[in-house]
Amino acid sequence: MSFAREIGRAIRSTLVLWVITALIYPLFTIAFGQIVFPFQANGSILTNDRGQLIGSALIGQPFTSDRYFNSRPSTTNYSTADPTKDEAGVLKTGVSGASNLAPSNPALLDRIQGKIDPDPTKSIEGDIPRLQKAGIKPTADLIYTSGSSLDPHITPEAAKAQISRIAAARKLDTNQLEILINQNTDGRWLGIFGEPGVNVLKLNLALDKLKSAS
Repeated sequence: MSFAREIGRAIRSTLVLWVITALIYPLFTIAFGQIVFPFQANGSILTNDRGQLIGSALIGQPFTSDRYFNSRPSTTNYSTADPTKDEAGVLKTGVSGASNLAPSNPALLDRIQGKIDPDPTKSIEGDIPRLQKAGIKPTADLIYTSGSSLDPHITPEAAKAQISRIAAARKLDTNQLEILINQNTDGRWLGIFGEPGVNVLKLNLALDKLKSAS
């Protein structure tokens, strides 16, 4: 009888713990997140003025137009792919990661500094010459990728380095753009952790609003 009673107690304890940990706790955390932090719990999704979903504040996008603040380079092009040529299924699963190339690796140097070749198909423009051609002073985060290649932020210095190009493309005053960058700069977490950064997607959304208001 004692053995059977212990078995019954163990089964009841297991069931109680299963209900608490597998049902009650997950449902509580989901409800708590949806009520207290609905924006973060649903992926930090951003929309434009027309209410269209345009991306997440947590994952960068490959902005390259002269009319927008450009993102930092990405080895994965921010997990985007041509739907007609997505043999690796990137659009289905997403991919992240750095190139893991050493600073002395020729492939990394060619991407940054450029490479001239008699065969035009083998020539590489290089990030530094491309930025200088656009009148942008190269900063580290406009040249090097992040560890995940999905970082949505650039430094305030990298954003300010693009002011002249965007001001010319949109016919805006440079002071407007500098104020816009300052308004969209995230400070250090709790005032001490990390470095100030600018979310490129949020900044470009604010830039479009600035254009429509001008």
